[in-house]
Amino acid sequence: MAWADGLREAEVEPSLYAADFARLGEQIEQLLAAGTRLFHYDVGDGHFVEPIIIGPIVLQSIGGLIHEGGGRVDVHLMIESPERHFAAFREAGADSVTFHYEAVEDVGEIAAAAREHGLGVGVALKPKTSVEDVAEAAIAAGADFVLCMSIEPGYSGQKFMPEAFERLRRLRELLPEAMQLQVDGGVNHENIAAAREAGANLLVAATGVFGGGDPASGYRELVEALG
Repeated sequence: MAWADGLREAEVEPSLYAADFARLGEQIEQLLAAGTRLFHYDVGDGHFVEPIIIGPIVLQSIGGLIHEGGGRVDVHLMIESPERHFAAFREAGADSVTFHYEAVEDVGEIAAAAREHGLGVGVALKPKTSVEDVAEAAIAAGADFVLCMSIEPGYSGQKFMPEAFERLRRLRELLPEAMQLQVDGGVNHENIAAAREAGANLLVAATGVFGGGDPASGYRELVEALG
């Protein structure tokens, strides 16, 4: 089964980074009931990005719950040497991994390593990285999607950078039609439709989903705003 099989034309993707970890399982169940199909799972190593953010042990505790509910787990690796951790995240329940263009020397080699573990492949780029360079590398590597960061990666709760709209438009021009385009950072009900119009079809939202305390309602509001 291809990584994107069963996904809708556009997906609001809740980022578990902003969840209430004392109620993580409960909030995941609420989101599944509300229609969520794809969950974003952020990982930070304290080197590539400043914060240390959850690893495979937490994913292992929730991966089964997500899959039993018909969902998938999209792991965003904001780390150095991401290939060292593909096996652990696959075993813990990851369906896809996204690694950063800036963190590796050979995008094709790292993408191939991910596929050896049966993982979908995403290539992420920071706000100041050349979209042309990343598009070329992602196409050559046969990536499933490209992740355009609309904030500096690391901390949740930052504001969406408006220059990301043009970067999304340019990426959509450069990438094959079948390659998904993801946006992550500051996505909320005020900008999600514009991000979709700019070309993103996987729209990651952290505080946009969890910030109000009722993630199911936050998710539904974003889906409605998406149109």
